[in-house]
Amino acid sequence: MSTVREGLPEGRYGRSADERADRKLKIVGSVLGVGLLGVVGWIGWDYVGGQTVSAEVIKFQIVSDSEVKVHLEVRKDTGVTGVCTLSSQDEGHGEVGRADFTFGQRDARVDEVVSLRTTGRATTVKLVGCQAAGAAS
Repeated sequence: MSTVREGLPEGRYGRSADERADRKLKIVGSVLGVGLLGVVGWIGWDYVGGQTVSAEVIKFQIVSDSEVKVHLEVRKDTGVTGVCTLSSQDEGHGEVGRADFTFGQRDARVDEVVSLRTTGRATTVKLVGCQAAGAAS
């Protein structure tokens, strides 16, 4: 009785094509995975570490058809002058007011009530964004 071999003898003819392809796929997958982690980390660092000025609308009060009082809490690095943009909208979601407010106090946290002038009766106020003074928009 003779035994039937199902493959080539081990190590006699070098690596098979499947082993070479598996190795290449592992290398390509590792490089792409490291690249993706790098991009995600860079975006996260830029978002968290890149914001030196942030704010939150605590509350707002519609004073008249042409004015809204807005209570802002601004967080920034000490000594940085921050600029925050507010926008107010009417009932139909049309913009009736927009203004930039500058916060030059040397404190890291500033609570301030600002007055936003409007061209019509506002129903809502939103914080468009904040940045350090002189930063590119």
